[in-house]
Amino acid sequence: MGKDVVLWPYTNITDPEYTSIGDNVMLTNCTILGHDGSIAVLNRAFNKKLDSVGKVDIKDNVFIGHGAIVLPGVTIGPNVVVGAGAVVTRDIEEDSVVVGVPAKKISTLEQFVEKLEKQTDSYPWNDLIQMRDGDYDLSIEPKLKKMRQEFFFSSTTK
Repeated sequence: MGKDVVLWPYTNITDPEYTSIGDNVMLTNCTILGHDGSIAVLNRAFNKKLDSVGKVDIKDNVFIGHGAIVLPGVTIGPNVVVGAGAVVTRDIEEDSVVVGVPAKKISTLEQFVEKLEKQTDSYPWNDLIQMRDGDYDLSIEPKLKKMRQEFFFSSTTK
């Protein structure tokens, strides 16, 4: 496991011994599978001695969204965002944003960052975001939350 790795509660890595995680990675309540659980059933049903495992290699600067599932034998990144609920069935190339079932590339990471930058610039709380110290700044967050609530709900409550 690399530096600056964040594993949210309920992140499920079924086979950590087959999983490699680079630097600056965030896994948010997702599942990383290192094996195919159907093998036990198939072995009994067909009187076989089968095995199906694979490494999962998560490179640097990767975000894996809530509810995403990464199947065995996959390499992700570097510089990849995997959207919430995506199912990653094959390698994800560097500089990609992927979503869906199965996960498909929708943009480069650079295009995604440019889109988010324009979106952030349009928010009335952008000045607070620019003043933040790190990802979460306790001195700013209460005011930031209030501004967001007013922006999102003020027209619907009048």
